Amino acid sequence: MPDDPNESPAHLSHAGAVVDKAIEYMISQNLSSLAIASALLGGSMALLSRSMSDDAIIGILTNAIGSVRSGELREHQDPS
Repeated sequence: MPDDPNESPAHLSHAGAVVDKAIEYMISQNLSSLAIASALLGGSMALLSRSMSDDAIIGILTNAIGSVRSGELREHQDPS
């Protein structure tokens, strides 16, 4: 089944919950934040490359860079 860019919110929520549990597990295994994030990013990039053009992936990464530069990522963090 091809990936649907208009994926249902329920599927997106479920996928997010699975990733959150995987992160919790890796933290409990005393893996560093950098190792966890690098593995997740690498896996995400590999998954995207299966179904998207390089230009589409570059667009996603460009949007992510914009979020970092604008401070958008930090404004959603818990202060703790």
